[in-house]
Amino acid sequence: MFREMRRKKQLLSNEDVMEILEKSTSGVLAVIGDDDYPYAVPVSYVYYDSKIYFHGAKSGHKLDAIKKNAKVSFCVIDKDDIVKEEYTTYFRSVIAFGKAYVIEDEKEIMESIEKLSIKYYPEDSEENRNKAIEREKKALCMVRIDIEHVTGKEAIELVKMKNK
Repeated sequence: MFREMRRKKQLLSNEDVMEILEKSTSGVLAVIGDDDYPYAVPVSYVYYDSKIYFHGAKSGHKLDAIKKNAKVSFCVIDKDDIVKEEYTTYFRSVIAFGKAYVIEDEKEIMESIEKLSIKYYPEDSEENRNKAIEREKKALCMVRIDIEHVTGKEAIELVKMKNK
């Protein structure tokens, strides 16, 4: 169902892919938008239990598209160093494909909000974090991407550097 990567030498290991998903702070969600035009939007997210979670408003283009067609892709750029003299970039990125769902289960909503909160403000006190979550949760819509396929790729120059 999913295409095989053409440049296999540049394929990142599963460990590298998971590390990038865990440490990165933003990605670009791509959905099938209005009139079947692609709609890609940057989002802050958290990756855990082999799933991607993000939040948004309870209405809007992103949610309308997900409700219409759950199939999405999600791209994270880990590295993008311009090397002018070589007319290239030394890049590292991950693309995940899957299905996105608005989370309905209260326990999963709370757990994903907490994981997201801890990722972006790990030094906050539990008491303060819980107050903020309680204050904001009614306005939030939490979405989960169940990943069906994920790949990572890096510039051939980075591959060669690793192999030296």
